[in-house]
Amino acid sequence: MKLYIKIERDEKGYFVAEVPAFPGCVSQGKTRREVLENIKEAIEGWLEVMEHKAHFNRTKAVEVTV
Repeated sequence: MKLYIKIERDEKGYFVAEVPAFPGCVSQGKTRREVLENIKEAIEGWLEVMEHKAHFNRTKAVEVTV
């Protein structure tokens, strides 16, 4: 899977990575290499949580069309 991530430096000099396609999936690191390792781990965790959330009781679900 290929994902685009946004990397910026904060006011303390840490690198902060965000995955725009995955709301709330962010991480940080002291170096660019560290932030890349950390964001990969965050992505794996995000996907695991979303997979778990996908298994819900559909009888309690409501469909909405926008």
